[in-house]
Amino acid sequence: MRPTGGITLGDRYDLTDRIAIGGMGEVWKARDKVLGRIVAIKILKEEYTGDPGFLERFRAEARHTALLNHPGVANVFDYGEEEGSAYLVMEFVPGQPLSTIIERERVLSPDRALTIVGQSARALSAAHAKGLVHRDVKPGNLMITPDNRVKVTDFGIARLADQVPLTATGQVMGTAQYLSPEQATGQTATGSSDIYSLGVIGYELVSGHRPFTGESQIAIALAQVNDDPPPLDASIPAPVRALLMSMLSKDPKQRPASASALAAAVDAIRAGKYDDALRAVPTLAAFGLGGGAATGRTEAIRRPATSRTTAVSTGSSTAPHTASLPVAGAAAAGAAGASASRSADGDAGGADRRWEDQQDAARNRRRSRSPWTWPLVALIVLLLLILVATLAGNGLFGGARTPAPATTVTVPSNGSSSSSPPSTPSSTAASSPTPSTTSSTPNTVDVRAAAYEGRPFRDVRAELETLGLQVRENPQPSDTVAANTVTGLDPTGPLLVGSTITVTYSTGPAQVTVPGDLVGKTRAQAQAALQALGLAYREEIVAGDQPAGTVVQVPESGRAVDPGSSVTVRVSRGPTATPSAPPPPSPSPSPSPSTSSPSATAPSSSPSTGPSSPSANGNGSPGRGKGKGNGNAGAVDGTTPGSAPTVVATAPSSALAPRAQSAGNGRR
Repeated sequence: MRPTGGITLGDRYDLTDRIAIGGMGEVWKARDKVLGRIVAIKILKEEYTGDPGFLERFRAEARHTALLNHPGVANVFDYGEEEGSAYLVMEFVPGQPLSTIIERERVLSPDRALTIVGQSARALSAAHAKGLVHRDVKPGNLMITPDNRVKVTDFGIARLADQVPLTATGQVMGTAQYLSPEQATGQTATGSSDIYSLGVIGYELVSGHRPFTGESQIAIALAQVNDDPPPLDASIPAPVRALLMSMLSKDPKQRPASASALAAAVDAIRAGKYDDALRAVPTLAAFGLGGGAATGRTEAIRRPATSRTTAVSTGSSTAPHTASLPVAGAAAAGAAGASASRSADGDAGGADRRWEDQQDAARNRRRSRSPWTWPLVALIVLLLLILVATLAGNGLFGGARTPAPATTVTVPSNGSSSSSPPSTPSSTAASSPTPSTTSSTPNTVDVRAAAYEGRPFRDVRAELETLGLQVRENPQPSDTVAANTVTGLDPTGPLLVGSTITVTYSTGPAQVTVPGDLVGKTRAQAQAALQALGLAYREEIVAGDQPAGTVVQVPESGRAVDPGSSVTVRVSRGPTATPSAPPPPSPSPSPSPSTSSPSATAPSSSPSTGPSSPSANGNGSPGRGKGKGNGNAGAVDGTTPGSAPTVVATAPSSALAPRAQSAGNGRR
């Protein structure tokens, strides 16, 4: 399947724009129809998916990569196969690859380079801890986000790429400029191989060029194996040079022991804590980081001759010339050439001696200068200034006074090292950033963004205000940068004291507005809508006339809340059934004459003829027959409260009065 815009993969991912074309396939920007988010999809070429063994390894690697969960790693969301093409669904990282920044800026400041190296090392450390080796660390696989965060991409793909034979497509050698010596010679790549590749990137960032070049990919790979990297310029701080050179060591044992140790050394060097850097990477001492580096001295870097002096007695034969060897044997010849070239120098290697010779020559040139050179230059400049001031005071320049030279306060990069010892701030430059009272020209300060980015906004504002600058706040939400962390400054460089500088800082993730149309929806619809916005669903069951499961109220509706907040949704229990009235009691059948005498009454206008009894005097005791004063016979048995009503049968008094009297007498 050839990917084109408008195609839907897995009935879920709509391809929109092609981002890049690589050796392994194409990367497309796509929209996830289920979750409504933008993703990046890497679709492999058919020549790779046609191999069942490769596909199986690719599936396993995709599963392993998906286990990574680190802010410096582009996450893997999904994997699929469609019409013979396999694809990976990954996190879409906004920004640009480091390769684009290198093409545009060519050289970065040492501090900025260390920041990129340190962040990349932390991401690699997370992968190494899971047993994953990147194997293709290069600027194109390091994405730089708008807030200057590094995201390492294409984990696992490179691991599978070097399973492909070199003669198949040549793609393995496509990035030979960043291959470690062990990879170039066909050995097993380890976490140390990723550190070497990252060292090549750091070297390129501070120097503007790669350490090894050649007319072909094979020639570059052989240079990685045989040649020592050219020394970096002395203008680069000595600790930075030592760290990068240790990362580029041919012997993996001379490199930082792990990516986490490398990240710790980067932090220590940026903070000027060289003892901490040495504890993190002890081999830095072999590359010049020690007492000399801590005091700013640029002593010659003398590497120990361990593991190299064993070949001294073999003679001074030079390495075999492998440039004309066939490509098929280049890797093996490269390994042999590396061993021979390292043993040919005799002591610590020709590159070390060249490094030391250059440093010695530089020191000799400095020593050959007359000690009076700089004092004489300063005296001449002072005399010229006095002359100009005198002429200005006499009105020879139109009465305008020549201002004194502007005082510049240089703000060093945060924690960056310098090859010169730190000087004590003068009373006119560093201790008082306000304009001088004796000069009509205001002072200036040199502000570098790298010195403040990533630091708390409160600290940055206080420091800039101390320098005499007016700070304008520019808060911006960010999903990746912690709240109150500075992400940028504008303008930078030399600034006049009293000028305004805009400081952009993160306010944390942007707040989410709770939808206002949830009332009337079902429980499932409300839950899905909230989860799509990254909000947690919290339910309360309440009484209501709506059908059961219907949303009747959302108290936070329309409010802005933080992502991940719980939103209370009140759901109807359903209408409550109205209780029906109890049916009226059915009347009991009328008693027969033989059994109704105790409850029968006969109206009579004459008093009873029977003897006086408790039933006839109207004052019968409780529980017995009660008679009314008018002579009517009440119920013989008194009824207790709550008992069923007594049914009374009426009859002419002439028929029933004697029987009632007899009954009354019988009860007495």
